Amino acid sequence: MSVVLAPVAGLVRPLAEVPDPVFSAEMVGAGVAVEPTGGPGEAVSPVAGTVVTLHPHAFVVRTPEGTGLLVHLGIDTVRLGGAGFEPLVEVQAVVDAGQPVTRWDPTDVAARGLSPLVMVCVLDTRAGAVTSERTGSRVAAGEALFTWPPPGPASAPA
Repeated sequence: MSVVLAPVAGLVRPLAEVPDPVFSAEMVGAGVAVEPTGGPGEAVSPVAGTVVTLHPHAFVVRTPEGTGLLVHLGIDTVRLGGAGFEPLVEVQAVVDAGQPVTRWDPTDVAARGLSPLVMVCVLDTRAGAVTSERTGSRVAAGEALFTWPPPGPASAPA
């Protein structure tokens, strides 16, 4: 099992509370959301692995075991065309868990009328496969968010 880290500091929330049907129904994969606190900062990699997808507002890190984790910074932030986001690595970069991947400002995202919620999803997993004991509590960037795979049959792919 691997510990998945919080990419940003904030309040941990279940994906069911995310005001976006794709994330709240866990269509992308099971996971949790973090409601960020604070201003400008860096989103860190939740696991060690290779950055296989990199957009200004989102990235996917694939672990050596082949699990992909999506970190999506905000809702509908693709509409910003990269404004307010600064990638700090390149595609195919090998990153450590907790290593900064993108610089951004969640307060700027909110000022533009968008939600700054950060979704952390384990790709290709069924809804409900991820639970976090941290739900409802605050985390710092780089703190444990949940473990993957969880014990038992919940880790089966979708």
